[in-house]
Amino acid sequence: MTDKAITSPAVAAAAHTGLAAWLRAPVPTSPSHARMQQLWLQWRRLRANGSALFGLCVIVILLIAATFAPLLATHDIFEQNLATRLLAPSMEHWLGTDELGRDVYSRLLFGARITLYIALLTTVIVAPIGLIVGTTAGYLGGWVDTVLMRIVDVFLAFPNLILALAFVAALGPGIENAIIAISLASWPPIARLARAETLTIRKSDYIAAVRLQGASSLRIIFGHIMPMCIPSVVVRVTLNMAAIILTAAGLGFLGLGAQPPSPEWGTMLSSGREFVMTSWWIAAIPGTAILITSLAFNLLGDGLRDVLDPRHG
Repeated sequence: MTDKAITSPAVAAAAHTGLAAWLRAPVPTSPSHARMQQLWLQWRRLRANGSALFGLCVIVILLIAATFAPLLATHDIFEQNLATRLLAPSMEHWLGTDELGRDVYSRLLFGARITLYIALLTTVIVAPIGLIVGTTAGYLGGWVDTVLMRIVDVFLAFPNLILALAFVAALGPGIENAIIAISLASWPPIARLARAETLTIRKSDYIAAVRLQGASSLRIIFGHIMPMCIPSVVVRVTLNMAAIILTAAGLGFLGLGAQPPSPEWGTMLSSGREFVMTSWWIAAIPGTAILITSLAFNLLGDGLRDVLDPRHG
């Protein structure tokens, strides 16, 4: 038992030392080794950025809370009890109750699910669309670039919230329609960024070499240009998360997003605005959640921009 107790930490330390030496090797032995070294260096840069690490921790906590909301919640989020309405935060109701006696803490947890669902699904939609449109316009140029960029300019002429309001008014209220509306308003900035990156990349020597080898425009765009644009798009999408969350909350606040009794944060904020002077927690708590989540994505996006910038020393 004593030998095992002494040997096990030694083996673990040796394994850790071996892994560290492998990651610090001056010359990578394979493409996968090189990728792991790059990821390790990027993680070290991100870890050294205190604000970005704080944003990442907040997002991880939010993801955990949303995932385990049924286990962490203390009350039924739809159960109404007028006898306990407008109660201040207490041991029974940690964040108080709303105008219908529903537990604010439990509804906040389930509201995180809706907020993250909207933000992540919108990102999954807008990132590929913006990347494809931007790289295609930037590489092909000519009339294709002119047509696609004029379409982008039309979308960018309107603020995101106003454009989302117009689309959701045409499609009708609801979470799915809100996601479609936010997606239609959010892809143009990504397309413009991808086009700017492509205009630089297409002049590179390796793109000229691939073209001389007979590669088609489609293969060059999808196989060589898009992978080079992905880091910038990832940063832009992360920074866009805050705008997406605010737009979704704005639509919910106006009654065009998630519909009651859904515990979406914008809807909770809307229902609590009538009680701001008497029962501040009903509106202040979801409003604070929106603020902290948006700030966390902004901080993480700034940190990723420093980490993924190839010009970072």
